[in-house]
Amino acid sequence: MNRKLNKLLQPSFQLYFVCLIAFALFSALFSWPLAVAELAVVGLLGLYSRESARRRRKEINKYLDSFTGNVDSATKDTMVNSPLPMVLFRPESGDIIWTNDRFLRLSGQREHLYDAKLSALIPGFDTRWLMEGKNQCPGEVEYAGRRFLVYGHLVRTGGRGGGFLATTYWVDVTELSNIRDQYQASRPAAAVLLLDNYDDLMKNLSENERSNIMAEIDSRLENWVAHTGGCMRRYQRERYLLIFEERYLARFVEDKFDILDSVHQVVNPSGINASLSIGIGMDGDSYKELLDFANLSIDMALSRGGDQAVIRNKFTFEFYGGRSKETEKRTKVKSRVMANALSSLISDSSQVFIMGHKMPDNDAVGAAAGVCALCRKNGVPAHIIREGRNSPAQELVDRLSQLPEYRDCFLLPQEALLIADNRSLVVVVDTNRPEQVQALEVLQSCNRVAVIDHHRRAATYIEGAALNYHEPYASSASELVTELLQYVMEPNHLLRAEAEALLAGIVLDTKNFTMRTGGRTFEAAAFLRRSGADTAEVKKLFQNDLAGTIAKYSIIQNAKLYRDGIAVAVASHPVGRVTAAQAADELLNIIGIDASFVISPDGERVNISGRSMGDVNVQIILEKLGGGGNAAAAGGQVADKPVEEVAKELARAIDQYLEEE
Repeated sequence: MNRKLNKLLQPSFQLYFVCLIAFALFSALFSWPLAVAELAVVGLLGLYSRESARRRRKEINKYLDSFTGNVDSATKDTMVNSPLPMVLFRPESGDIIWTNDRFLRLSGQREHLYDAKLSALIPGFDTRWLMEGKNQCPGEVEYAGRRFLVYGHLVRTGGRGGGFLATTYWVDVTELSNIRDQYQASRPAAAVLLLDNYDDLMKNLSENERSNIMAEIDSRLENWVAHTGGCMRRYQRERYLLIFEERYLARFVEDKFDILDSVHQVVNPSGINASLSIGIGMDGDSYKELLDFANLSIDMALSRGGDQAVIRNKFTFEFYGGRSKETEKRTKVKSRVMANALSSLISDSSQVFIMGHKMPDNDAVGAAAGVCALCRKNGVPAHIIREGRNSPAQELVDRLSQLPEYRDCFLLPQEALLIADNRSLVVVVDTNRPEQVQALEVLQSCNRVAVIDHHRRAATYIEGAALNYHEPYASSASELVTELLQYVMEPNHLLRAEAEALLAGIVLDTKNFTMRTGGRTFEAAAFLRRSGADTAEVKKLFQNDLAGTIAKYSIIQNAKLYRDGIAVAVASHPVGRVTAAQAADELLNIIGIDASFVISPDGERVNISGRSMGDVNVQIILEKLGGGGNAAAAGGQVADKPVEEVAKELARAIDQYLEEE
């Protein structure tokens, strides 16, 4: 019986007949008698094939009868007259063997679909789930204007070398799916809209001018939400609350939250453009949870520089916009409050573990040294987490290790775990992402955490911190720590090596005070200079050896202009992360290059360094590859992929960024 079934399931000969007819017509160009003879033969073969197909369908029906011959008549009637559409087919080829009348009526066919392909009848229907041993199709299937859940199973038609026969049952769930979609589309979503530069916008304006500006902004916001039928109210001078249905969120996303650009066009008499941030909460189980999600989103938007929209659901964040340059918004009052809060937190701790990001640079180590100085003032033991391998800031680490105050200060993560207790404090500097810290196990083992960082916040960040001093407008983590030290320490209480370490961190991230500098940056540098920092000694920390210098200029030599103003360089062999970063910096010195990317292999990983003069936001580009940073300097690592593939992914990310502008 199995041999007979395999013979019955051979493919049809329609394609062969088409080819034969084509050859016959082609023969007419050379010999009419030969062409007529060939057409006659093809006609006879066609008649024979048609008769064979008729017999084949008859034999298939006989086989199906024999296939169900060992079951009772009620079961046979169930298969033939099943209230559910049924299809029997070969999953390997998609050839339809048999359908019941219900499926025929659904497909609009009058005769059984013996020679049809399931893929041709229902495009996009994937049958791999059957071969994977599953009994239900993973998703709904749309066919003939209806939506179905498809169930099925496989039976083997022969021995170990035989094929399979699949039986599928199609359950119509159109009405249920429509109701479900309607329910999901009508679920409420909450949005908090914030004029994040309200104080700057209204500064030195008369009451009449303020009213005119707010009326213009209100008008633009009302026009933006008019089609949603939602409810929008201003509940603070610069904050709005919007409640709307989720069905309208897709349009906001499709339009890329064009209200951000619309509000940005509102300018006060001093020439300052209005800036809007939007935080949206969805998928909440209650209105309170929706509002919590919206507030989390607006906090995330502000921590990334503002002028953007952030959507928060139960699982993650989504980001839109955020291309404008950050403007300094932190105040000295906040810095003083944070300094006192961190000092109190340290005083209440038994010991402090300080860590930066993996492969720490001078900024991470410099900020860690500043926190060590604060711990020493409060009389609390401090330990800096170090890695077992050399880091980009190894020379700075070696300098600090020689100081008596830093004897036994640097610990491996395993050593820190052995001495940690329930009053231990972990201070994370120069990163806010848990997956990027030097010792995640130490971070998770301590329930008291403080974070000091200047990078834009990503979707994953350290939650539940007792203190979170996060300022994306600062040039570096060293600047933030220096600003805290000014309120709790005198300049002469800071060791000269610590002051130089902090200054080295600022110099690194500001590219010698040329990028991302503000008035507070120079105030911090002045405090460090009064503390004894020697700029000549800081300069020595950035010296390269001859091999590194040659490697840097070799990378620059291989750089290519990918798009207007964007240079991409791919290193053919492993180079240090510092060398790659310096090459990216050096590329910006070339006329016509506004942004640069350097891709370099590093064992099983590929490192990417991105730098920008400010017009191109390299952080948004590298976030698509799992990286992060800020608008002017960003980096990332991609594991288990060759350099060529990473270069292609980077090119796609650049293209997508430019298309979204």
